[in-house]
Amino acid sequence: MLSSQIPSADVALITAGPHIKAVTNYKQVSRTLEEFDVEEQPSSVLEEKFPNLTIIHSAVKSLHTKSHCVETADGRVFGYKKLCICSGARPKLLTQDNPYMLGIRDTDSAQEFQKRLSKAKRIVIVGNGGIALELVYEVEGCEVIWAVKDKAIGNTFFDAGAAQFLIPSLEADKPQAAAPCKRPRFTTEEAAPGGSHIFTADRSSQAYGHGPTDSGSALGPDWHEGIALRGAEQVSHRVSVEYQCEVEKIFTCEELHKSPEQTLRTECGDWPVYVRLTNAQTFGCDFVVSATGVVPNTEPFLQGNTFVVADDGGLQVDDHMMTSEADVYAAGDVCTACWEQSPLWQQMRLWTQARQMGWYAGRCMAAHILSEPVELDFCFELFSHITKFFNYKVVLLGKFNSQGLGPDHELLVRCTKGQEYVKVVLSGGRMVGAVLIGETDLEETFENLILNQMDLTPYGEELLNPDIDIEDYFD
Repeated sequence: MLSSQIPSADVALITAGPHIKAVTNYKQVSRTLEEFDVEEQPSSVLEEKFPNLTIIHSAVKSLHTKSHCVETADGRVFGYKKLCICSGARPKLLTQDNPYMLGIRDTDSAQEFQKRLSKAKRIVIVGNGGIALELVYEVEGCEVIWAVKDKAIGNTFFDAGAAQFLIPSLEADKPQAAAPCKRPRFTTEEAAPGGSHIFTADRSSQAYGHGPTDSGSALGPDWHEGIALRGAEQVSHRVSVEYQCEVEKIFTCEELHKSPEQTLRTECGDWPVYVRLTNAQTFGCDFVVSATGVVPNTEPFLQGNTFVVADDGGLQVDDHMMTSEADVYAAGDVCTACWEQSPLWQQMRLWTQARQMGWYAGRCMAAHILSEPVELDFCFELFSHITKFFNYKVVLLGKFNSQGLGPDHELLVRCTKGQEYVKVVLSGGRMVGAVLIGETDLEETFENLILNQMDLTPYGEELLNPDIDIEDYFD
């Protein structure tokens, strides 16, 4: 954005990796919804496109806001007139420096996960966000114990109804990405009262993938599609979901042998690492995946500076993406939006918002340099996100999970098993949010209804009547 807006300016990109993340196959689905792929490309691609851009390959060692300069790990110092921090976030690991604990955030950690998984018979995944949802569905050839702290899966994105709609996908056959293979036979083990759900599938064929990607920065939205996520067993799906629990203790095989818990060792078998959950269950496994969210990557920018940091650890930014330090902006996962926000928008650390924030921050920097006015971009008017979970298209709009709404809000739900799940959030008779799972073709209509704030009281439950073509009705 900066390089194109001000061709006469010298623009530098400081990056620790040899590659950059490029947005490809961009598609504007509606006024606020957008779809795109993210792929790694050599940084030279950017330099060829923008002659005024210089790529500096080094990590940042320190930032000196008073003297307006950045020191890199290789000892070089670069001055700046305007600076934007886009350092993203890092995994919020359950425990640090544990060789059996893995957090997935960038392509390096994704490759490491693939490598370890290829030899694994059982793993424990802890977390209930996007990474966890993707992993439990994509992993094959390995038993998965999935520990979630909530009453239902996907609590970050869904309510319990949507979770129940998706759960059968853990026991259903997955569409293959490559050549056809022998169809698996599936069985379902019923959970005991108060126990866990277990989904099982036997498959004799191999999973397909395109090989690992090169190491680089934060993963794109479809990161798992480029990696063959297969373990060492013949089983395809065997996912056991442990609800309403967290990790109480993680200990190694050696620590278990030194403990007086001989009964536990006998029951759990011999594994490299063990996880004790707060529901009194203990599982042995080959390694643990910590998918419990991210922490804004503010190091090494804080030391010696006076940034105002939000409660979630992000650098506070105003409606021009400016931090509390003069001439320093921030965008993406490293920052926290602290302006007066639209009642229909909220920040979530997702690739869509990172792209929007980066684009808008560049626009703001250019406008300030050129002394031009700039207004808050329309993308911050309505929260909108398209993704895919369990091979279903998922569209989230506005206050899709009733975030911040009082007890007077109303929910309308339409569900067709195995096909679609539609939830509408109404407040004062007006649509303020929606969850669309499956090929509903309702995203643009619902987006307009939310933005227009039309009073829908006269329509009542007919709003989701499958016999009414709501697209044409409100067109």
